[in-house]
Amino acid sequence: MPPIPGSGLAKGLAVTLRTMTKKTVTAQYPDTQPELPPRSRGVIGLFEENCTVCMLCARECPDWCIYIDSHKETVPPAAPGGRERSRNVLDRFAIDFSLCMYCGICIEVCPFDALFWSPEFEYAETDIHELTHERDKLREWMWTVPEPPALDPGAEEPKEIAAARKTAEKLATQQAQEAQQAEQAQQAQQNEEGGTP
Repeated sequence: MPPIPGSGLAKGLAVTLRTMTKKTVTAQYPDTQPELPPRSRGVIGLFEENCTVCMLCARECPDWCIYIDSHKETVPPAAPGGRERSRNVLDRFAIDFSLCMYCGICIEVCPFDALFWSPEFEYAETDIHELTHERDKLREWMWTVPEPPALDPGAEEPKEIAAARKTAEKLATQQAQEAQQAEQAQQAQQNEEGGTP
């Protein structure tokens, strides 16, 4: 059957009329904050205590927008007779958000979970040179990072937790056996002492 002339126009006008009768959903941005998805990519937060200055994030960054400075510090031995060790101490950690393309490679390659996505997005500056944020600002954004989503109830238990649970159960069983053997030995000793005239 051939289409009726003007049916497309009628369908378009019907959509327009339906939309005109609905309430508008335009949010007035400065007054009304948008509801962002929980894992939205805003800025990168730094958890400084986890950073070991391994420089992986700076090396893997395709834009070379991460700047890290550090120095070596000698740590005294933990026990007498031990040897001194040296460790890296973070002096500067900065990200130039005018260069960053928000790919997330730095967050993925960090082996110590020092970098996280924060949903903060209001960090515009009037001068492009002020878009290089130092570690103090990155640390402030760290506290806006949402908690990771809960595991699916039907999901497998992570290997690390399963291994830790097995070790704990094995240790508990071993301690229970040792306690039982000690109790039996004590009871046998009491029986020997009670049977002697």
